[in-house]
Amino acid sequence: MRKSHPVRRAVLATAATVSGIVLLLSLKPASDPGSAAAAGGAAPPAAAQSPQGGSQPIGDGTVTGDAASTQYGAVQVRLTVSGGKITKAEAVQAPKGGQSDRITSSAVPRLNQAAVAAQGAEIDAVSGATYTSAGYKKSLQSALDKARAAGAPESSGPGGGGNAGNEQAGTVTGDAAQTQYGPVQVRITVSGGKITKAEAVQAPKGGQSDRITSSAVPRLNQAAVAAGSAEIDAVSGATYTSAGYKQSLQSALDKAGD
Repeated sequence: MRKSHPVRRAVLATAATVSGIVLLLSLKPASDPGSAAAAGGAAPPAAAQSPQGGSQPIGDGTVTGDAASTQYGAVQVRLTVSGGKITKAEAVQAPKGGQSDRITSSAVPRLNQAAVAAQGAEIDAVSGATYTSAGYKKSLQSALDKARAAGAPESSGPGGGGNAGNEQAGTVTGDAAQTQYGPVQVRITVSGGKITKAEAVQAPKGGQSDRITSSAVPRLNQAAVAAGSAEIDAVSGATYTSAGYKQSLQSALDKAGD
Protein backbone atom coordinates (compact mmCIF):
# COMPACT_ATOMS: atom_id res chain seq x y z
CA MET A 1 0.00 0.00 0.00
CA ARG A 2 1.19 3.46 -0.84
CA LYS A 3 2.12 5.58 2.19
CA SER A 4 1.00 9.19 2.54
CA HIS A 5 3.62 11.78 2.17
CA PRO A 6 4.48 13.65 5.41
CA VAL A 7 4.01 17.06 3.75
CA ARG A 8 0.58 16.11 2.57
CA ARG A 9 -0.42 15.06 6.09
CA ALA A 10 0.75 18.43 7.47
CA VAL A 11 -1.24 20.35 4.87
CA LEU A 12 -4.37 18.32 5.57
CA ALA A 13 -4.00 18.88 9.36
CA THR A 14 -3.59 22.61 8.88
CA ALA A 15 -6.63 22.78 6.64
CA ALA A 16 -8.72 20.90 9.21
CA THR A 17 -7.65 23.31 11.97
CA VAL A 18 -8.54 26.37 9.90
CA SER A 19 -11.94 24.88 9.03
CA GLY A 20 -12.64 24.29 12.72
CA ILE A 21 -11.82 27.88 13.63
CA VAL A 22 -14.05 29.21 10.87
CA LEU A 23 -16.90 26.97 12.08
CA LEU A 24 -16.54 28.19 15.68
CA LEU A 25 -16.57 31.83 14.59
CA SER A 26 -19.73 31.27 12.58
CA LEU A 27 -21.47 29.85 15.68
CA LYS A 28 -20.60 32.86 17.95
CA PRO A 29 -23.71 34.92 18.90
CA ALA A 30 -24.08 38.06 16.87
CA SER A 31 -24.95 40.13 19.91
CA ASP A 32 -22.11 40.65 22.31
CA PRO A 33 -23.24 39.97 25.90
CA GLY A 34 -21.13 42.86 27.06
CA SER A 35 -22.78 45.31 24.69
CA ALA A 36 -26.23 43.94 25.59
CA ALA A 37 -25.57 44.61 29.25
CA ALA A 38 -24.45 48.10 28.39
CA ALA A 39 -27.60 48.73 26.40
CA GLY A 40 -30.09 47.36 28.87
CA GLY A 41 -28.64 46.82 32.30
CA ALA A 42 -26.51 49.89 32.69
CA ALA A 43 -29.21 52.53 32.36
CA PRO A 44 -28.36 55.79 34.12
CA PRO A 45 -29.77 55.96 37.64
CA ALA A 46 -33.17 57.66 37.88
CA ALA A 47 -33.16 61.13 39.29
CA ALA A 48 -34.19 61.18 42.93
CA GLN A 49 -37.78 62.34 43.28
CA SER A 50 -38.69 64.84 45.96
CA PRO A 51 -41.52 63.90 48.30
CA GLN A 52 -44.86 64.48 46.65
CA GLY A 53 -46.10 67.95 47.43
CA GLY A 54 -43.18 68.98 49.63
CA SER A 55 -45.66 70.33 52.16
CA GLN A 56 -44.66 72.26 55.23
CA PRO A 57 -44.99 70.61 58.64
CA ILE A 58 -48.32 70.99 60.38
CA GLY A 59 -48.21 72.82 63.71
CA ASP A 60 -49.65 71.06 66.75
CA GLY A 61 -52.75 72.37 68.46
CA THR A 62 -56.33 73.16 67.47
CA VAL A 63 -57.09 75.19 64.37
CA THR A 64 -60.37 76.21 62.78
CA GLY A 65 -60.73 76.78 59.07
CA ASP A 66 -62.68 79.63 57.54
CA ALA A 67 -66.40 79.03 57.20
CA ALA A 68 -67.33 77.93 53.68
CA SER A 69 -70.73 79.06 52.43
CA THR A 70 -72.89 76.52 50.62
CA GLN A 71 -76.35 76.58 49.11
CA TYR A 72 -77.75 75.11 52.32
CA GLY A 73 -75.64 76.88 54.94
CA ALA A 74 -72.10 77.35 56.14
CA VAL A 75 -69.63 74.54 56.84
CA GLN A 76 -66.67 75.11 59.13
CA VAL A 77 -64.07 72.54 60.14
CA ARG A 78 -61.86 72.40 63.23
CA LEU A 79 -58.77 70.19 63.38
CA THR A 80 -56.78 68.87 66.29
CA VAL A 81 -53.15 68.21 65.39
CA SER A 82 -50.65 66.26 67.47
CA GLY A 83 -47.18 65.17 66.44
CA GLY A 84 -47.69 66.80 63.06
CA LYS A 85 -50.72 64.61 62.30
CA ILE A 86 -54.45 65.25 62.28
CA THR A 87 -55.88 63.36 65.25
CA LYS A 88 -59.38 64.78 65.16
CA ALA A 89 -61.61 66.59 62.68
CA GLU A 90 -65.01 68.06 63.47
CA ALA A 91 -67.51 70.36 61.83
CA VAL A 92 -68.30 73.26 64.15
CA GLN A 93 -70.79 74.53 61.58
CA ALA A 94 -72.91 72.53 59.13
CA PRO A 95 -76.23 72.98 57.32
CA LYS A 96 -79.24 72.70 59.64
CA GLY A 97 -82.99 72.50 59.39
CA GLY A 98 -85.35 70.23 57.51
CA GLN A 99 -83.68 67.60 55.36
CA SER A 100 -80.28 69.15 56.04
CA ASP A 101 -80.35 67.71 59.57
CA ARG A 102 -80.52 64.18 58.23
CA ILE A 103 -77.86 64.77 55.58
CA THR A 104 -75.52 66.49 58.02
CA SER A 105 -75.87 63.79 60.67
CA SER A 106 -74.99 61.14 58.10
CA ALA A 107 -72.32 62.92 56.04
CA VAL A 108 -70.30 64.90 58.58
CA PRO A 109 -69.06 61.92 60.66
CA ARG A 110 -67.89 60.24 57.47
CA LEU A 111 -66.13 63.39 56.29
CA ASN A 112 -64.47 63.72 59.70
CA GLN A 113 -63.17 60.18 59.48
CA ALA A 114 -61.98 60.70 55.92
CA ALA A 115 -60.03 63.83 56.88
CA VAL A 116 -58.17 61.98 59.64
CA ALA A 117 -57.52 58.99 57.38
CA ALA A 118 -56.30 61.09 54.44
CA GLN A 119 -54.32 63.57 56.55
CA GLY A 120 -55.35 66.20 54.03
CA ALA A 121 -58.23 67.72 52.10
CA GLU A 122 -58.07 65.19 49.25
CA ILE A 123 -61.16 63.30 50.36
CA ASP A 124 -64.12 61.98 48.42
CA ALA A 125 -67.50 63.68 48.57
CA VAL A 126 -70.22 61.80 50.42
CA SER A 127 -72.96 60.59 48.10
CA GLY A 128 -76.11 62.65 48.55
CA ALA A 129 -74.24 65.44 50.35
CA THR A 130 -72.45 67.16 47.48
CA TYR A 131 -72.74 70.73 48.77
CA THR A 132 -71.87 69.84 52.35
CA SER A 133 -68.87 67.82 51.16
CA ALA A 134 -67.60 70.67 48.98
CA GLY A 135 -67.93 73.16 51.83
CA TYR A 136 -66.27 70.75 54.23
CA LYS A 137 -63.28 70.25 51.94
CA LYS A 138 -62.89 73.99 51.42
CA SER A 139 -62.93 74.74 55.16
CA LEU A 140 -60.69 71.74 55.83
CA GLN A 141 -58.12 73.09 53.37
CA SER A 142 -58.30 76.47 55.09
CA ALA A 143 -57.62 74.81 58.45
CA LEU A 144 -54.68 72.90 57.00
CA ASP A 145 -53.23 76.09 55.55
CA LYS A 146 -53.45 77.77 58.95
CA ALA A 147 -51.91 74.74 60.66
CA ARG A 148 -49.03 74.72 58.19
CA ALA A 149 -48.47 78.43 58.75
CA ALA A 150 -48.30 77.75 62.48
CA GLY A 151 -45.86 74.88 61.89
CA ALA A 152 -43.55 76.86 59.61
CA PRO A 153 -39.98 77.34 60.88
CA GLU A 154 -39.74 80.22 63.31
CA SER A 155 -36.32 81.29 62.05
CA SER A 156 -37.35 84.47 60.28
CA GLY A 157 -34.06 86.09 61.11
CA PRO A 158 -32.77 87.76 64.26
CA GLY A 159 -35.61 89.48 66.02
CA GLY A 160 -37.53 87.69 63.30
CA GLY A 161 -41.03 88.85 63.93
CA GLY A 162 -42.51 85.53 62.79
CA ASN A 163 -46.12 85.02 63.84
CA ALA A 164 -45.46 81.77 65.67
CA GLY A 165 -43.14 83.36 68.19
CA ASN A 166 -44.82 86.69 68.76
CA GLU A 167 -48.38 85.49 69.11
CA GLN A 168 -47.63 83.22 72.06
CA ALA A 169 -47.62 86.29 74.30
CA GLY A 170 -49.40 89.52 73.49
CA THR A 171 -52.70 90.66 72.07
CA VAL A 172 -54.41 89.07 69.09
CA THR A 173 -57.76 89.78 67.45
CA GLY A 174 -59.91 87.07 65.94
CA ASP A 175 -61.73 87.33 62.63
CA ALA A 176 -65.11 89.05 62.76
CA ALA A 177 -67.97 86.54 62.89
CA GLN A 178 -71.16 87.59 61.12
CA THR A 179 -74.44 87.06 62.96
CA GLN A 180 -78.06 87.85 62.17
CA TYR A 181 -77.80 91.04 64.23
CA GLY A 182 -74.31 92.19 63.33
CA PRO A 183 -70.65 91.12 63.54
CA VAL A 184 -68.91 89.96 66.68
CA GLN A 185 -65.14 90.23 66.98
CA VAL A 186 -63.05 89.19 69.95
CA ARG A 187 -59.62 90.33 71.09
CA ILE A 188 -57.66 88.34 73.64
CA THR A 189 -54.53 89.04 75.64
CA VAL A 190 -52.33 85.99 76.16
CA SER A 191 -49.54 85.64 78.69
CA GLY A 192 -47.72 82.47 79.68
CA GLY A 193 -49.85 80.53 77.24
CA LYS A 194 -53.07 81.54 79.01
CA ILE A 195 -55.85 84.00 78.22
CA THR A 196 -55.56 86.85 80.71
CA LYS A 197 -58.12 89.13 79.11
CA ALA A 198 -60.93 88.86 76.56
CA GLU A 199 -62.97 91.65 75.07
CA ALA A 200 -65.41 92.17 72.22
CA VAL A 201 -64.18 94.90 69.89
CA GLN A 202 -67.32 94.46 67.80
CA ALA A 203 -70.79 93.39 68.91
CA PRO A 204 -74.38 93.88 67.70
CA LYS A 205 -75.67 97.42 68.25
CA GLY A 206 -78.90 99.32 68.00
CA GLY A 207 -82.32 98.83 69.56
CA GLN A 208 -82.67 95.73 71.70
CA SER A 209 -79.18 94.58 70.70
CA ASP A 210 -77.64 97.23 72.93
CA ARG A 211 -79.28 95.72 76.00
CA ILE A 212 -78.40 92.15 75.03
CA THR A 213 -74.81 93.05 74.20
CA SER A 214 -74.24 94.99 77.42
CA SER A 215 -75.49 92.02 79.42
CA ALA A 216 -74.03 89.10 77.47
CA VAL A 217 -70.59 90.27 76.38
CA PRO A 218 -69.09 90.81 79.86
CA ARG A 219 -70.22 87.30 80.83
CA LEU A 220 -68.74 85.85 77.67
CA ASN A 221 -65.47 87.68 78.33
CA GLN A 222 -65.30 86.21 81.84
CA ALA A 223 -66.14 82.73 80.54
CA ALA A 224 -63.38 82.90 77.92
CA VAL A 225 -60.75 83.76 80.52
CA ALA A 226 -62.03 81.11 82.92
CA ALA A 227 -62.15 78.37 80.28
CA GLY A 228 -58.94 79.34 78.51
CA SER A 229 -60.59 78.22 75.28
CA ALA A 230 -63.64 78.70 73.07
CA GLU A 231 -65.50 75.88 74.81
CA ILE A 232 -67.85 78.20 76.68
CA ASP A 233 -71.61 78.14 77.19
CA ALA A 234 -73.92 80.46 75.31
CA VAL A 235 -75.56 83.19 77.34
CA SER A 236 -79.30 82.70 77.66
CA GLY A 237 -81.19 85.17 75.50
CA ALA A 238 -78.10 85.98 73.44
CA THR A 239 -77.80 82.92 71.23
CA TYR A 240 -76.56 84.66 68.08
CA THR A 241 -74.13 86.93 69.92
CA SER A 242 -72.78 83.96 71.86
CA ALA A 243 -72.28 81.90 68.70
CA GLY A 244 -70.47 84.76 66.97
CA TYR A 245 -68.36 85.40 70.06
CA LYS A 246 -67.25 81.78 70.26
CA GLN A 247 -66.40 81.69 66.55
CA SER A 248 -64.28 84.85 66.73
CA LEU A 249 -62.71 83.69 69.99
CA GLN A 250 -61.64 80.42 68.36
CA SER A 251 -60.17 82.41 65.48
CA ALA A 252 -58.15 84.51 67.94
CA LEU A 253 -56.92 81.38 69.70
CA ASP A 254 -55.87 79.87 66.38
CA LYS A 255 -53.90 83.00 65.54
CA ALA A 256 -52.31 83.02 68.97
CA GLY A 257 -51.11 79.46 68.35
CA ASP A 258 -52.94 78.22 71.43
